[in-house]
Amino acid sequence: MALTSEDISRVANLARLELRPEETARTLGQLNGFFALVAQMDAVNTDGVEPLAHPAAVLGEIALRLRADIASEPDQREASQRSAPAVERGLFLVPKVIE
Repeated sequence: MALTSEDISRVANLARLELRPEETARTLGQLNGFFALVAQMDAVNTDGVEPLAHPAAVLGEIALRLRADIASEPDQREASQRSAPAVERGLFLVPKVIE
C-alpha cells in the first residue's frame, strides 16, 4: 500500500496540520517506508507459531534482571503543590472539562 502526496495532504488536513512541501515529501517517504516494513513482516510465514502474551513467556523459568522498585527521589509533593491554585488531600484540583 503506497501513499501519495495527496494522501498525506488529506491526512494533514484532517489532523489540522499545515505541512510545507518538503515536510510532505519527508512524511510520505517515512510512511511508505513504514508500510513497506509492515508488508515485509506480513510476508513471514507464521503458521504453527503460537502468539505470545509477553516476550518473557519464551524464557519460562529464567529470572529476568529487573531493578528493585525503590523510590530514589525524595517526596516533594508539598513543595510541588505550594504554587497550585487548589489542592485537596494531596491532589491537584482542576476545573471540570467534560460535562
